[in-house]
Amino acid sequence: MERRGTALVTGVGRRRSIGAELALGLASDGWDVLLNYWAPYDDRLDYERGADDPHAIAAQCRGLGVRAEAVPADLADPEAPAGLVAAARELGQLRALVMSHCESVDSAIPDTTVESWDRHFAVNARASWLLIREFAATLPQESTSEVRGRIVALTSDHTAHNLPYGASKGALDRVVIAAASELGHRGVRANLINPGPIDTGWMTPEIREECIAATPAGRLGTAKDTTDLVRFLLSDAGGWINGQLLHSNGGFHTS
Repeated sequence: MERRGTALVTGVGRRRSIGAELALGLASDGWDVLLNYWAPYDDRLDYERGADDPHAIAAQCRGLGVRAEAVPADLADPEAPAGLVAAARELGQLRALVMSHCESVDSAIPDTTVESWDRHFAVNARASWLLIREFAATLPQESTSEVRGRIVALTSDHTAHNLPYGASKGALDRVVIAAASELGHRGVRANLINPGPIDTGWMTPEIREECIAATPAGRLGTAKDTTDLVRFLLSDAGGWINGQLLHSNGGFHTS
């Protein structure tokens, strides 16, 4: 297997998650992976998970022939991104940053608290900026036309009734697009993926039916659908794509 370097993947707290599928997909392509998780967030959500999913996922990645470690960190802590980047570099040359973490607690304009608003922006926007800043600091300063580093972030178009999540994801979009422009001459490619609705444990039967009805492809998206696109963006073939917000959603809400 060709070794690709190290990828730092955030949001790998549960096996039933996009992050877990991302980790395994990248490992199968030869990426060493540093997996970030934060159990207190998963405790609050109380979605389906095993007793020690992050370390079990890391072990499964190692079974594919790569190095893999799972590291807890609260991304609301401004010191956490630097620690994660340092940990990733201990595995080998850090070449990719894949951000699938989030803070997501439903609330609307009247009932969103300042505390919730601030935590959403700390995790979804500020931590993403800090991760990109720390990642960029590991790369050479001189200009190049070669691809030295890749950044992919998962975003969303949620707005009403999910206000702090949607607003902070909008800020994330601008941060990643800025990275594509500001860091492009140093060999960085930065893109966003909007995966549409994927049931990682949060959907009711009614929501599932509504989402399928709004998807011309006739089914819900899966974590593998998102992973397939991330794997392409991190491949040699995906090196010309930069500064894009890509919808990988089966046409959700286009009809």
